[in-house]
Amino acid sequence: MSTVETAAGSLKAGTEPRRPKLRPLMRFLPFAWRYKALILGAGISLLVASLATLAVPLAIRRMIDFGFSVEGMINQYFAMLVVIAAVLAVASAARFYLVTTIGERVVADIRTAVFDHLATLSPAFFDKARTGELVSRLTADTTQLKSALGVSVSMALRNIIMFIGAVSMMVLTSPHLSLYVVGAIPILVIPLVAFGRDVRRRSRAAQDRLADATAYANENIQAVRTMQAFTAEASVTSRFAHAAEEAFNGARDANRARAILTAVIIFLVFASVVAVLWTGAQQVLAGTITSGRLSQFLLYAVMAASSLSQLSEVWSEVSQASGSAERLGEILAVQPDITAPEKPLVLPEPARGEVSFVAVRFGYPTRPETRILDDVTFTVKAGERVAIVGPSGAGKSTLFALVQRFYDPQGGVVRFDGVPVAEVDPRELRRRISLVPQDVAIFAASVAENIRYGRPDATDKEVAAAARMAHAEEFIARMPDGYASLVGERGVTLSGGQRQRIAIARAILRDAPLLLLDEATSALDAESETLVQEALSRLMTGRTTLVIAHRLATILDCDRIIVMDQGRVVEQGTHAELVAAGGLYARLAELQFRTAAGAAVEAQAATP
Repeated sequence: MSTVETAAGSLKAGTEPRRPKLRPLMRFLPFAWRYKALILGAGISLLVASLATLAVPLAIRRMIDFGFSVEGMINQYFAMLVVIAAVLAVASAARFYLVTTIGERVVADIRTAVFDHLATLSPAFFDKARTGELVSRLTADTTQLKSALGVSVSMALRNIIMFIGAVSMMVLTSPHLSLYVVGAIPILVIPLVAFGRDVRRRSRAAQDRLADATAYANENIQAVRTMQAFTAEASVTSRFAHAAEEAFNGARDANRARAILTAVIIFLVFASVVAVLWTGAQQVLAGTITSGRLSQFLLYAVMAASSLSQLSEVWSEVSQASGSAERLGEILAVQPDITAPEKPLVLPEPARGEVSFVAVRFGYPTRPETRILDDVTFTVKAGERVAIVGPSGAGKSTLFALVQRFYDPQGGVVRFDGVPVAEVDPRELRRRISLVPQDVAIFAASVAENIRYGRPDATDKEVAAAARMAHAEEFIARMPDGYASLVGERGVTLSGGQRQRIAIARAILRDAPLLLLDEATSALDAESETLVQEALSRLMTGRTTLVIAHRLATILDCDRIIVMDQGRVVEQGTHAELVAAGGLYARLAELQFRTAAGAAVEAQAATP
């Protein structure tokens, strides 16, 4: 099974986790250890606050046993209580600030690490993964971790210290009464462990259902115009409401399990306290223990019981966070299929942009049984302009994906400047390639930032020059803030032709030796197409160019045309040679040019 298939299986909603409860959380502890100074400060504050709390029963015991009988002592005891309260307040505030800061800092680092890892994964991974699901893990799951690695861990440590300290002081105060409390501990621990497992399972299911709803919302919000154009609002909102209801039901089940666990623990804890109180009252009446010592013991017993009760709640939160950690860990465990070799070959300098395919066979990982390319062989020489044409589904765009090494072929070799691309660092390879895709990616940023995506270190003058060459400067100048104008998510405020020209400006700015044009003028009107063709002609000079085109009129001046059909190269040659050969290209050319001629005649006849 491939890495992609394994990843897709691990990301499937509802997968039952099998690992031990806390192991997923352990993976993220190194993120916290980066901030040892904050952790040390939080630990000291936690210890001081706990010691101050444990000192309160001692003062109360002495006040009850001696304060009322010695004149002036009661004032000293109350003053001591005020001092203890001040120390407790300052230490608790410091602990709260430090642990929340650690939580915020750690979750920011985790989000960055997960996003960085996602950016390195191969396109094959995203062919199967759902964007909304990934976004849910990047946001909701990391937020859940923030609570666990910050406040929950701090509360757990505080209650563990308080429990151990209170039990120790109980033993010192009254060993006999302590036996009753120690005997009750197993009764409390058993439901804690049993219910904790169920809470974790239900929490994982709730997070998966929330991810489903988020993914569905994300897909439809991105396609809101299509949804409204087809008047699908009712069906979409109904389906999302169902997904949201499923998410609610999952969260309700998880919260019900946590509530039951909390109720059971609280009842058992305080039932034990009542039993101890009754036994202690009998001893006071018998004169074997003083009232102050009994009060001290009871306060420590309440502290121990309260700490154990809060530990049950914290354990539920940690179990829930463990499910989130497991989901994030699944992403971080995915390894990209496309990686740099241990000892990558160095591409020659200066770059020529020469491309060759030798007996290449390929099928996409999502459809391995379908052969997209079958024994494809051709070479594009340095500086040559080569067009690739053929029917839809012939494998033209797949050639571009293999040149950029988004995938590796199942057979054959793809070479760049004579070096097999599989033996080159993919980033070094892609730095030598400029791409103008058919489906242009425009980001929710300014015009300048979108153009600068081709080369982040470009100056404003270089950005403006690239826009001028792409004939984008005219419409940019008409925008309210010029190059600083925001274009909306996916460039929604731009026309198709404007988006295409920004993409061309981006490729011009990159200035790479190999230029890939995938229907680069498909969205332009006749006037814009003429201007952009002029700009592309200048851009093509001195560099290797591969052009995918359905409109054959745009590639007549190419040095060579490669014709593909059903994943194979069926013809090669110039326009004139291929027309004379009378093959597939000749039929495509006759159909297109005859249709264009007919349209021109009709337009001329319609002109008064």
